Amino acid sequence: MATSEPAAVLTAEGIGKRFSGVTALDGVTLDFRPGEVLALMGENGAGKSTLLRVLSGDHGPDDGQLLIDGAPVTFDSPRAAMAAGIRVIYQEPEIIPHVSVAENVFVGELPARGRLVNRRTLHRMTQEALREYGFEGVLRPETLGNRLSPAQRQLVEILRVLTAKSPPKVVAFDEPTSSLSEHEVDALFALIRRLRDSGVAVVYVSHRMKEIFQLADRVAVLRDGSLIGVEDAASTDENRLVRMMIGRDLSTLERRATQETGRVVLRLDRVTTDDVADISLEVRAGEVVCLAGLVGAGRSELAHAIVGDLPVRSGTVELDGKPLRARTPGDAVKAGIGFAPEERKTDALLMQRSVRDNVSIAVLDRLRRFRVVRRAKERELVAEYVRELRVRTPSMEQEVRKLSGGNQQKTVLARWLARRPKLLILDEPTRGVDVGAKAEIYRIIDGLAAEGIALLVISSDLPEVLSLADRIVVLRAGRVAGALDRDGATEEAVLTLAIPATEDTEEIAS
Repeated sequence: MATSEPAAVLTAEGIGKRFSGVTALDGVTLDFRPGEVLALMGENGAGKSTLLRVLSGDHGPDDGQLLIDGAPVTFDSPRAAMAAGIRVIYQEPEIIPHVSVAENVFVGELPARGRLVNRRTLHRMTQEALREYGFEGVLRPETLGNRLSPAQRQLVEILRVLTAKSPPKVVAFDEPTSSLSEHEVDALFALIRRLRDSGVAVVYVSHRMKEIFQLADRVAVLRDGSLIGVEDAASTDENRLVRMMIGRDLSTLERRATQETGRVVLRLDRVTTDDVADISLEVRAGEVVCLAGLVGAGRSELAHAIVGDLPVRSGTVELDGKPLRARTPGDAVKAGIGFAPEERKTDALLMQRSVRDNVSIAVLDRLRRFRVVRRAKERELVAEYVRELRVRTPSMEQEVRKLSGGNQQKTVLARWLARRPKLLILDEPTRGVDVGAKAEIYRIIDGLAAEGIALLVISSDLPEVLSLADRIVVLRAGRVAGALDRDGATEEAVLTLAIPATEDTEEIAS
């Protein structure tokens, strides 16, 4: 940890930003010091992303100015900010889908032989970078961008920044661990500490308190576009930071009460796909079963196979004691399964459509009369679930893309509550949402279990798994490594099952 207070390499001085009359940032003054990790916290909509976009040249400030080494600067584009040494790694990185990891990492700086890319040199450079930064085995140079998991895309973006020819002065990470398992988080943290120790100013945006206290020297808290305060990480605590963020005390990780469980709703017997093998598990009515494991262990792939999005090669899937032969996600919905995938923006939501459209799409068959949607009934139903889930939106006609991450996720949940499924599969349900929204999503999950819905939850957040689960099934390299009842589950027990005893290629399948 840094003990001195060196001169700021970058200063945001009185930064204000407005969009269509709405104030996103209001007079924010903050300095970023070399050799320090500054955590940036706040609820969704607090202004964190807007501030990062001002720093990166994506937005110009309406008020105030940026200074580098004390001198005022103006960035007219992200390229200008990068030239000045400022890099921002966003939560949802831009990956070129049809080129390799190697080409994505070194895009714009590809080694050439004449007019052709020198593939051998490119492969060697990528292997060296993967080895140097601790991601060997997690990524393969030849893998195409469209075959990468969300976590792998995040790592590609990080490598792209770290391998750039011009060294960075400031590196900002926006929710970098939202898709990573504990094992990958350790490698990332080692990398961040390495950047800090080399004199880089690191900005770390996260909703995860544990990470903040592991990494940060100082913590800056935004609320409603204003800087509430800056705390020394060593002398503050979680309760104080939460109060600063939301203006009240909040316990987000109280372990849910044990529920009475009923019939077996989902049964998998030796299910094998292209990604997993011999998976057997059960989920009962009123039970929350969490799938844990490292990135690439096959958790999301198993969920997609259950709902008919990926083929099941052998084994059986039963729903309520009857064989489930879902060849498409639509078949799974008709059978009584709801699925909220990890990539809500691309796989779950119609971002340009309204909250009303996004909630009612799963129940249009129930709202139609003579093939015409009964709009009054639709508005009544959507209003009920928007109210029940406390979706913060100006109206049901608001475009979903304009909602915060937490409210987008609650919109997805409202869709499935309206459908009343027998089984609800949630893949990373609190990824990228703030502490307030996270607590509300936990409340929703608890309420669904109390109503007798069977829930299969995939999460890379171990405290979340321990808080939510009645049982934990741990996958490793596409197979069940073991199962834990809630009373015997600890972070150490889960990680012992998730991480192989030997360092080999079994550790993480790409």
